[in-house]
Amino acid sequence: MSNSLSRKVGHRKSMMRNLVSSLILYEEIKTTQAKAKELKSVAERLLQKSRSNDLIARRRLLGYLFDKNAVSKVFENILPRLKDIKTGFVRVYKLGPRLGDGAQMAIVKLDIAPEVKEIKKEDKKEEKKDAKKETDSKTAK
Repeated sequence: MSNSLSRKVGHRKSMMRNLVSSLILYEEIKTTQAKAKELKSVAERLLQKSRSNDLIARRRLLGYLFDKNAVSKVFENILPRLKDIKTGFVRVYKLGPRLGDGAQMAIVKLDIAPEVKEIKKEDKKEEKKDAKKETDSKTAK
């Protein structure tokens, strides 16, 4: 890591692990700009290495992230949405200063395509039939 963020090594690593876990789980977090800058590089590297989608990548993430739900979300939800993107998975948006101490704040987002639920033609036909039955039953009453 390039800077120390005014913390000892163990605390800094633990903080980054927490931030990456939260970013994966919630896909958007609010933090200071300095932490956001570090978080972006760490998260990009982890997501890039997990793209191989094999046992080694899963174990690497399990060893780094604190939450097993975050690991499963990466492989089941996030990686399929990253298939068209080569790099630049994380975006940092700057906000104004924090009211309490004036620290510069930022929002960190996973910049990936939203989940698209595909509806098959058969499902659409069934929905139309169900809607027609409902209207017929209402008119019959």
